Amino acid sequence: LVEERSGQLMQEISLHKKAEIEKSKLNYDLLKSYEKLKSISLIDAHTGLYNHRYLQDVIEAEFHQSKRYAQHLSVIMLDIDYFKSINDVYGMAFGDLVLKQLARQLRRLVRRYDILIRYSGEEFIIISPRLNRELALNMAQRLLESLNVISFGNKKHTVKLKLTLSAVSYPEDRAAKGIDLVNLANNVLDYAKQSGGNRAYSALDIKSPGKKGMKKILKVKGVKSLKNTIEKLTKNSKQGLVESILAFAKTIELKDHYTGEHVESTVHYATEIAKELRMSRDDIELIKQAAMLHDLGKIGISENILLKKGKLTKKEFEEIKKHPQIGADIIRPIRFLHGLIPFIFYHHERWDGKGYPSGIRGEDIPVGARIIAIADVYQALTSDRPYHKAFSKQEAIEIMKKASGKQFDPHITSIFLKIIKKEK
Repeated sequence: LVEERSGQLMQEISLHKKAEIEKSKLNYDLLKSYEKLKSISLIDAHTGLYNHRYLQDVIEAEFHQSKRYAQHLSVIMLDIDYFKSINDVYGMAFGDLVLKQLARQLRRLVRRYDILIRYSGEEFIIISPRLNRELALNMAQRLLESLNVISFGNKKHTVKLKLTLSAVSYPEDRAAKGIDLVNLANNVLDYAKQSGGNRAYSALDIKSPGKKGMKKILKVKGVKSLKNTIEKLTKNSKQGLVESILAFAKTIELKDHYTGEHVESTVHYATEIAKELRMSRDDIELIKQAAMLHDLGKIGISENILLKKGKLTKKEFEEIKKHPQIGADIIRPIRFLHGLIPFIFYHHERWDGKGYPSGIRGEDIPVGARIIAIADVYQALTSDRPYHKAFSKQEAIEIMKKASGKQFDPHITSIFLKIIKKEK
């Protein structure tokens, strides 16, 4: 009987141990699952980088570490300029692909112990331990130079990105908490964008911007004010559409008298080309409206540059090149004008891919932009400009012929030249 009881007891102990082992294994599996879920919740599913939630924890931990051991800590913020234009023209899927490819390039370019975070839609943050302000700005500039020359996209479409970066550092820049560095980086980024974008700035650049810097800020604020006014006037209704567009065109004329006269002629030729191409009535109307507004972005360009009589410097030409982006940005909030954005944004692209702002080529350029480009250049050639006298009609025709297949779509150029030759 004793032996029987002893055997039962041993069996119960064995079963109990087995249950404890299984319970322990279950707890371990649950812990691993929890850790995995926690890890997943801190990762941006699209880019594979850490997300905003992770930033909130890690920035304070890194700041505490830097403060405790008297070490430097830098935060670099990066934003894609005019990313909405990429989404508008190529679609959201293409934009997502660009973000994924940019994340991959950033991984390649930063140090192995830097922390990469997708901060928001097209904004990224790099937390760089033991990096002072000077080295952080050097790193930001190196990233800008490296990324500017890379083509992003797929076999069908590629784009080159314009990027704005900011670099802030502890203890050089005052901060009581880690999040203070992030907020300062955001402010520096805004200032860099107001100064034209596609550049890298440190906090020093906004502490003493000087007269020149303040003029840039006021200029951009003027553009934003116009943008807000237009948005309020037009709201989301097509009522008064023609009047609204004519009012926008008048705004350009106030900035640059040449541009005001130039618009009328450009609209005429663009409309005639669209008719010859047998485009639909709706498409012709879109091209007509886009031709009216193609130079709207010039309100964001200094009059000293627009009206300069001599040759533009490289820096001044870089300013001029921003007007398609500024124009597209102004009308983007107006829903019923969205169809005009690709024509305005791309009207300075070239058939051979050497244009701006994106360097796309051939039939990748929207047909409306190709039409406006031809009408725009011909009208510019046959008008007196601050920097040249008007060419004769025949001289302008010869210039257009030579540019066919290089600057312009050859098929549309041949149609345009037929239209010109019919005119007296």
